[in-house]
Amino acid sequence: MSTHPAFQTEIEFELPKGYVDDGGTLHRKGVMRLATAADEILPLRDPRVRENEAYLAVIVLSRVIVRLGSLKDIHPGVIEGLYASDLGYLQRLYETFNAGDDGDAAALGSGTGLKRMTMLGEA
Repeated sequence: MSTHPAFQTEIEFELPKGYVDDGGTLHRKGVMRLATAADEILPLRDPRVRENEAYLAVIVLSRVIVRLGSLKDIHPGVIEGLYASDLGYLQRLYETFNAGDDGDAAALGSGTGLKRMTMLGEA
C-alpha cells in the first residue's frame, strides 16, 4: 500500500464475492489508488459513456484499480465481469476514498454510492 507523507494514495480491498477469470481463478483482494482529475474527465469523451452514462463507473474503476488478485491489467472488461454486489462495493469504496476529506479510514467502503461519478456523467 502506497502513502504520501500527508495522505494515503492507495487502499487495499477485498471483494465480497470476487472476480472469476476465464481460467476459473477467483480474485478477491486488490488495490485501488486515488483518482486523478484525468481519471474522472477523460472517460467522459468515451463513446460508451456518451451512449450510457452508467458506463462511466466501469471506465473510472478500470483506471484506478491497480491490482485485483494476480491480475495486473484491469481493463473495462474485468469490471464488466464483476458481480453486481462487487461493483457496488467498489463504487462505494471509490467515493469514500476519493471524497477529499481526511475521514476515518475505518469508514471506507460505507459510502453512499458513486455520487461524484453520477454527477460527472450528467455533465
